[in-house]
Amino acid sequence: MKRVLAFDFGASSGRAILGIFDGKKITLNEVHRFSNDPVSVGGTFYWDVLRLFHEIKQGILKAKQAGGFDSIGIDTWGVDFGLIDKKGYLLENPVHYRDKRNQGMIEEAEKYISKDELYNITGIQFMDFNTVFQLLSLKINRPELLEKADKLLFMPDLLNYFLTGAKVSEYSIATTSQLIDIKTRSWSKTVTEKLSLPENLLADIVKPGTVIGKLSPEICKELSVEPVDVIAVAGHDTQSAITAVPSEKPDFAFISCGTWSLFGTEPEKPIVNEKSRKFNVTNEGGYNYATAFLKNICGLWLIQESRRQWIREGKEYSYAELEEMALASKEFACFIDPDAPEFVAMGDIPSRIKEFCRKTGQYVPETVGEIVRCIYESLALKYRNVFEGIEDCTNKKYEQINIMGGGTKDKLLCKMTADSCLVPVYAGPIEATVLGNIAIQLMSSGAISDINEARKIIANGENLKEYLPENTEKWNKAYESYKNYIVE
Repeated sequence: MKRVLAFDFGASSGRAILGIFDGKKITLNEVHRFSNDPVSVGGTFYWDVLRLFHEIKQGILKAKQAGGFDSIGIDTWGVDFGLIDKKGYLLENPVHYRDKRNQGMIEEAEKYISKDELYNITGIQFMDFNTVFQLLSLKINRPELLEKADKLLFMPDLLNYFLTGAKVSEYSIATTSQLIDIKTRSWSKTVTEKLSLPENLLADIVKPGTVIGKLSPEICKELSVEPVDVIAVAGHDTQSAITAVPSEKPDFAFISCGTWSLFGTEPEKPIVNEKSRKFNVTNEGGYNYATAFLKNICGLWLIQESRRQWIREGKEYSYAELEEMALASKEFACFIDPDAPEFVAMGDIPSRIKEFCRKTGQYVPETVGEIVRCIYESLALKYRNVFEGIEDCTNKKYEQINIMGGGTKDKLLCKMTADSCLVPVYAGPIEATVLGNIAIQLMSSGAISDINEARKIIANGENLKEYLPENTEKWNKAYESYKNYIVE
């Protein structure tokens, strides 16, 4: 019997989950759940990292009470970071990727390095919140902060540092920065030199599955726990989820679906060429230096943030109610591009959807149901657009799509994805990220031999829900119309 503790941080909540492996199956026991509430202060949007570390301690205590554990692994969202000074102190709370400081930084970077060169080196999709652009913003607007800093630590690396004192960068989370040379798997001197970014900030890179240290004596004394191993799992939550794809086929397509939708596949090597650059696809690093060839899509954020807006207006709808209202509304009345710039920032998403439809000459949705239906259908059609692009770039056809993560509970979106993409959709596992985190800890200790065995164990333990494509003629017609509203 092997017991490991996985911490999984999303954009709005976090969990501490014990993974118990009996040699055949992995059983999950959620011991602690907590909110992750960013805080706006003085016009800057911060992560409350000290509160998050407090919740890690609570998770450790509850896991101890639930029977104990042999190791700890942490995964989070990508790109964001904390800065540590020479004495080891955190200089300020990490800034949220949705903060306004990133605006215009892609264009600013082009003054020093072309987009073609930057993509050819890193293979990473251009998004204005990538770490490289956040650092460029600091260099221009707050150079004194960079001068004080000794090391940059991405969110899972920062939390691992708090636990162990080890200052390292785990490979998968590091690749989200757009600072890694995808060919050499090391920090790109070309990028740092052309943008005049301090190379000394970048910590040594370690592979996913590396034991980076043990719980510090201070933590052990405070919590009355043993000094267990802390393992750098695939720190980027997407890469942990991909580790858990329940497929025994070498070629598979997946959607890691939650606040963001990450749609892609796992090719034998990075795909970096004119076609992939034009389609703006990313090549992120994963477990055992695998490549995740994928595109980031603004996912269920649109539903979540719309619901928050309606709550602010005094109308608290459940997700089930929103789905019912969507189903009662007219189909294919209007479309949005979920990745249009106006949908990135927090705020009144329903009003922005109306304005998008108004300025593109479409029917303007008025009711809650019409807005939600517009989001769902647009997401499913965006998936098809990306699916076609992935197939074009890889020169392969994929017979099915695996949807993983919280989005697997959204039956309407899963069904629409099958209808839109014209292939069967298999939904599950819901806890893909946590299972991947746990599997990497188990592989690190030798309890599971390799990723193929891990995926087989996970697949055998899941009851996948199948969604078959229907109404293909209607969806084909809708897709031809939808393509007019994609923002390049």
